[in-house]
Amino acid sequence: MWGLLTVRGRFTDFTGDGQLTGKGAVFGRVDIRAASLDTGIGRRDQHLRSPDFFDVERFEKINVVVTGLQPTKGKNADLRTDFTVKGVSAQLPLPVTILELDDGSIRITGETTLDRARFDLGWNRFGMIGRTATAAADVIFVRDSQ
Repeated sequence: MWGLLTVRGRFTDFTGDGQLTGKGAVFGRVDIRAASLDTGIGRRDQHLRSPDFFDVERFEKINVVVTGLQPTKGKNADLRTDFTVKGVSAQLPLPVTILELDDGSIRITGETTLDRARFDLGWNRFGMIGRTATAAADVIFVRDSQ
């Protein structure tokens, strides 16, 4: 049977920043170097970097831009985001949990489900890969000293 094995990977090279205004508006951006994908199996990683998937030679970055925030319940919220993968952009909600840490920094964790075909990641020889993928984030923002 195909598609029964969950493959976990992570991007190891990224930068980001965010801003929370005095009026409660939220803005942010994370830029991910697509070639930094690591699943722990070199041959698979090479294929994921190829034109069949992320095409890292042509599309070096994956971008996530936060355009707003809608509080939901407690420490939870929905971020309004623009995801750009392989030059294809789509607005996606990103449910998150927001925690203020003891040192004043902010930790945001969340995950969303992506339709691979929506971002031209549709390669699927013999139906071996599911239609969707889960993208998760766990980031910490440190207050700027300015």
